[in-house]
Amino acid sequence: MSLTAGWDRATFAQHGMWITERMGAGGRVYAMPLTLRLDGPLDTGAMLAACAAAVERHPVLAAVLAERDGEVRLLPGKVPPPIRFEETPPEPGRLEEEVARPFDLESGPPARFTLFRLGDERHLLQIVAHHAVFDGVSKDLLLRDIAAAYGGSALAPLTLSCDEIARAEQGRVAAALEAAAEFWRPRWQDGQDLLLPGLTRTSLRAAPGDTVEFRLGGEVAAIADHLGLTRFEVVLAALHTLLYGYGNARVTVAVDLSTRTEETREHVGAFVNELPVASSPAGTFAEFALSIREELRAIYRHREIPLARALGGISPRSALTPVSVSYRRRPAGDPSFAGLDASVDWAASNGAVRNTLHLQIVDGADDTAGAEARLRFNPEILDRAACEGVAEQLRVLLAGIAARPGAPLDELPLPPRVVPADQPDQADHGLVTGPVSGGEGARGEDTELLGQVTAIWCEVLGVDTVQPDDDLFDLGGHSLTITQIIARVRDGMGVELSFEVFIDSPTVEGVAEEIARAR
Repeated sequence: MSLTAGWDRATFAQHGMWITERMGAGGRVYAMPLTLRLDGPLDTGAMLAACAAAVERHPVLAAVLAERDGEVRLLPGKVPPPIRFEETPPEPGRLEEEVARPFDLESGPPARFTLFRLGDERHLLQIVAHHAVFDGVSKDLLLRDIAAAYGGSALAPLTLSCDEIARAEQGRVAAALEAAAEFWRPRWQDGQDLLLPGLTRTSLRAAPGDTVEFRLGGEVAAIADHLGLTRFEVVLAALHTLLYGYGNARVTVAVDLSTRTEETREHVGAFVNELPVASSPAGTFAEFALSIREELRAIYRHREIPLARALGGISPRSALTPVSVSYRRRPAGDPSFAGLDASVDWAASNGAVRNTLHLQIVDGADDTAGAEARLRFNPEILDRAACEGVAEQLRVLLAGIAARPGAPLDELPLPPRVVPADQPDQADHGLVTGPVSGGEGARGEDTELLGQVTAIWCEVLGVDTVQPDDDLFDLGGHSLTITQIIARVRDGMGVELSFEVFIDSPTVEGVAEEIARAR
């Protein structure tokens, strides 16, 4: 499949990540590592060729993202993803260095493959891809195709181009946008208050992270079977209950939802949207979990629409809420490579966290084996001991629910409540730090400049009037609005605005002041 015959549209997910990267707030948090261990007589040449065949089938892995005329476009990259073989075992820290090595979405490539020889008949294939072209399901698809190609099978080309996928998505979102806005208006509250043991402040910005690994036992499957729920619904309801136990009367957890359709189920790419699930836990666990299921099913009807597109007032950020969860149930078993024993780390860490606390779960098909779980946290605001305590308290709570799924929430083994006074109000909500302009300098600038900037804002936002101190995001602006304003200022005034001004001072005054400084 040819990526494009010209310019391709980027998907909403790609556009959002491109904006975040341009603001300097992405980086390592968007790296998605995948490691495959192979024991046996590996044909290294065939393995490298299999990786190349998989890239050929999924050309998004060789694409770049660039802004053209106020829109982010997906283009064929000039440099293919590196596919290397290293004869010597990696030195300590070498794999982490590969994960930490930054991607440049505008020059590419957004993926890299390295095959390491660990010893006699022992190898490790490390794949690192940027989230803009990769998601959890992509891991299964890519390794399945590499395994098939290694076994000698030809990989059938995909039938849809990236442009066709993005255009179809944008058409569906445009048709459903008004209904999504009506759905989210009474639900969304952009508050970052959070009670957790040992937490010093909350954060919605990407930062170096640490990981606590643990397993959820067969209790999740047992509860799901008893209550007629999915395992994901049980995990989410239990996490809400745990946060309620800490003293959070209203709980909001952002969840990563797949936006894949029947047409895109075979495509590697970023088919995911983060949306918030809010609750005020009450009643029995069975009753509360059923209410979570109903809320999720209501949200599913709007799963493709980014929250920032449906509502105004949401600035670009690396996470919607301080706590988030991603859950993926994999098919049974790891991919099969002819003549080799293969094992995969499906949840390899990238060494970063996008907010305060993120729960990642990779579940298997076996009802009794349990699920692999990892809590990713920001060690600057939450120490390891506290995070280990959260993991253990979640396990204890699930065991208690399994024993009494019909018990009132307050009769379950909830954790000790956190005293709010222990957490000073030091929330870190922004993406970029720096002084915020007071706008006084812009007020003294030429009235004509303010008028020109105001006209651009009115055109992009589709409104008749904008006041000099109106906040872009309160007016309904979002990441696409920013790129359109930047493009119009560049074309009309010859000034390349920084993305940071839309975080530090997202007003007509602030933008005019930036233009005046740049002239």
